[in-house]
Amino acid sequence: MTVIATTPRLLLRNWTEADRPLFHEINSDPEVMEFFAFRRHRSEADSMLDAIRDAIATTRLGFYAMALKETDEPIGFCGLWKPELEPFLPAGTIEIGWRLAKRHWGKGYATEAGEASLRHGFTQFDPPEIVSFAVTDNHRSTAVMRRLGLHHDPDRDFDHPRIPDTHPHLKRHVLYAISRQQWERKIG
Repeated sequence: MTVIATTPRLLLRNWTEADRPLFHEINSDPEVMEFFAFRRHRSEADSMLDAIRDAIATTRLGFYAMALKETDEPIGFCGLWKPELEPFLPAGTIEIGWRLAKRHWGKGYATEAGEASLRHGFTQFDPPEIVSFAVTDNHRSTAVMRRLGLHHDPDRDFDHPRIPDTHPHLKRHVLYAISRQQWERKIG
């Protein structure tokens, strides 16, 4: 098992076979996926987990399994990804994202894992900035973005090209970003 980062309460690591039920749970739960156009069936979630696990193994970029440090129980994911959303984001842009099982909401895990992911991203990959984006009404995610020190850049908000027209309320995305200099000032 490849551990990417640790925090006082969490491990960020690559996915294991034992994590498949949790990965399916967070990608099929209607409340967790409220701001996503698609829920994933078990086979779709398994394929997605395999792709993320392979990406982490080869590039060390991916949405890492977020597990409780004391028990290694997976509770969600947090990590870094290259979203490939040109022309909205330049090629090579690194995104930070997270998703948690609902029973673990409200405990600060996303912020804790996000801080470790930002550190990993800026120290290992040296990007000029790290971004995050979410549906305009996804206030839980934008609150985490703000706690992590990311700033809303309204000039970069966009209609997500992969959201089908059947879900117009999910198309508009707000973009938040933190530059290397802002992150360095934040960590002091």
